[in-house]
Amino acid sequence: MSHSRTPSPRSPSLPGVIKGTRTTLFVALALTVGVGLGALLPGAFGDSAVAPTAIRSALAQSSAVQGAPGRTMVLSRVLVEPGAKLATHHHLGTQVARVTAGVLSYTVRRGSVVVRHGESDQNPQVVRKIKAGRTGSIHGGEWVVEQPSDIHEAANRGSTPVVIYIATLLEAGAPPATPVSLPPTP
Repeated sequence: MSHSRTPSPRSPSLPGVIKGTRTTLFVALALTVGVGLGALLPGAFGDSAVAPTAIRSALAQSSAVQGAPGRTMVLSRVLVEPGAKLATHHHLGTQVARVTAGVLSYTVRRGSVVVRHGESDQNPQVVRKIKAGRTGSIHGGEWVVEQPSDIHEAANRGSTPVVIYIATLLEAGAPPATPVSLPPTP
């Protein structure tokens, strides 16, 4: 009778075990570092956070404006979230804007605006004039009149929302704001 011996699986050698353990540790360390960086640098891994915005609600409007044929009168409420920026623009019609809450940082690129405080029918006070190339703050209770030639931008640099009520006499079919591209200021 002959005894045949079936080969048994070889036990790994000590250097092989150490090498396998090192590879496993390296992979685990790399994954841990990757997850940690993902938590610290969300923008580097496609952060899906939405940028703050300005939300406009058209409260009322009329296209049958007596004495202003071809014009649409619009009353809007704009909520500017903290950190939001409004791009450089102008309006294709005269606009009256009153800030009722928060502080709006307002930059005039061309033209100028006068900031007033108080009720319009009770001798409102001139607070300041913002000229081209200047930035000023418009606080709750203050208002401006913007003409189509006034090119401006705005931002909410505070920590609370800015609320603005706006009455605009636009050219019929015109958007609430028309973007403008200007060369950067020096």
